[in-house]
Amino acid sequence: MSSRPIKIGATLLVIGLAFAGLMYSTLSEGTEFYKHVDEVMANPGEWQGKRLQLHGFVVEKSILRRPDTLDYRFQVQSNGKVVPVRYSGVVPDTFKDGAEVVLKGRLGPDGFAVERNGVMAKCPSKYNPQSPAGTAGS
Repeated sequence: MSSRPIKIGATLLVIGLAFAGLMYSTLSEGTEFYKHVDEVMANPGEWQGKRLQLHGFVVEKSILRRPDTLDYRFQVQSNGKVVPVRYSGVVPDTFKDGAEVVLKGRLGPDGFAVERNGVMAKCPSKYNPQSPAGTAGS
């Protein structure tokens, strides 16, 4: 038997293993799940410690900010399920009570810890359709 097919097979095996190792190391650290609060809080133990993008709405009158700091505590809810959130950093201008938010971070036993620059608040007024000019009061 010729050694050429063995060399080609070994080369392909090494390249395949290197590619699989590269994919595993890249994806294992960068994997994030996009979930709604109610999905996560249905079984919080399953999601603890995993990187998440958590979608929900800021609970009315739940935003607390420590004086002279950028430390925030608030609650986010979706379909009746609520999770406490802690964040330290600058929040977007559109962040307020009732705002729709997507938070990047990790769920822990005491709530959701948001990463730096991990608060994204949507501004619904920009996306609501405007009534055509001249139709109001017709």
